[in-house]
Amino acid sequence: MTTKTTWSVGRVLRDRDAGLYLSGVVVSGFGTSALWLASGVWVKDLTGSDGLAALCMLAMWLPTLAGPLLGTLADRGRRRPLLIGVNLLLGALLLTLVRVDAPGDLWLLYAVLFVYGAAGVVHDAAESALVARAVEPSLLGDFNGLRTTATEGMKLLAPLAGAALYAAHGGAGVALLDAATFVLAAGLYAALRVREEKPTPATGSPRLRTAEGVRHLWAHPVLRPLVLAGGATMLCAGLNGAMVYAVVDGLGHSPAYTGVLYAVQGAGSVAVGLLSGPALRHLGARRFAASGIALLAVAVALRAVPSDPVALVCGGAIGMGLPPVLIAAMTSVQRETPGALLGRATATAHTLVFTPNVVGLAAGAALVELVDHRLVLVALGVALLVTAAPLCQSPARAERTVSRSSSDASPA
Repeated sequence: MTTKTTWSVGRVLRDRDAGLYLSGVVVSGFGTSALWLASGVWVKDLTGSDGLAALCMLAMWLPTLAGPLLGTLADRGRRRPLLIGVNLLLGALLLTLVRVDAPGDLWLLYAVLFVYGAAGVVHDAAESALVARAVEPSLLGDFNGLRTTATEGMKLLAPLAGAALYAAHGGAGVALLDAATFVLAAGLYAALRVREEKPTPATGSPRLRTAEGVRHLWAHPVLRPLVLAGGATMLCAGLNGAMVYAVVDGLGHSPAYTGVLYAVQGAGSVAVGLLSGPALRHLGARRFAASGIALLAVAVALRAVPSDPVALVCGGAIGMGLPPVLIAAMTSVQRETPGALLGRATATAHTLVFTPNVVGLAAGAALVELVDHRLVLVALGVALLVTAAPLCQSPARAERTVSRSSSDASPA
């Protein structure tokens, strides 16, 4: 598999447009990860309030709930100019944060973060739709795997760089860095050579156009189980994430040890991203997703064992087990959705998959105070195995149904 992996990854990297896309992901992902850390620290320094600092993440995440509606913007025009415009808009918007230097200015920070999150939803939907047109369908799994590798790699490096920049130049310095990354990303998107046809004029009411993405995902025999499994997995992942400090406490370490576990988890995600393309081709989307969820289930349950070596191995296994269902679901959405509907379908899938993660984090934060974390972890392992089981049933039958008539599966 190593030779096949190297070959397929090399094909993606040799493709000019795919390379530009991945460069844009790395550049903008670096800035976003740096700002994600710095914004909370910034608010904490100005106010001393943990609650107000936590609102930064809420402001960035909240627009995800409007994913089906925001996704319609990605289907109303050509996606490349939209990506360029969104990146330039965010670059200009972030420049306004240089004015934030007192608690009374925090409304501006929250407003910028909210727009940042909303623009991110539109950006991701447009990018997914454009990638599906620019990258060879057989290589979409490899591309999305490399995208995961790039994103997780930035999560390992960018927070450290952001913290150092914040310590030297404050929050304004991090905002300027993030603005520069968006301008650079806009330049990379401008260099793409993708040809796009002008979309047909929208028909029907905005509500009906928004609902088309939901109907497509629900009616599709391949996409529905993958998206539902992704949402259930992310719910369990959120609950598991809320247990991390209890796990570290059970190991007898200080809270800072969570950084070690997250680093190992990130390394696992980076590794699995490189293997995703060949694994998708060999196993198919359903079994690839099920294999990852099963690995995640075992790793989460074994975190109940108070052992440093076990905790580290489980951290790496969690990092490897979580991305497959996300990669399988999003790759399948790109392959099985008509181009005119892809922005809405992608944004809707993101909402259905990632919103449960935040719900899980919130529920886990309350649950960890009431129940022994070891019991919760074992229960989560069982729940994840139950989630994986339906994906192991007759994957070929569902895929044959779609291959016979993918257009018939779409109400649009």
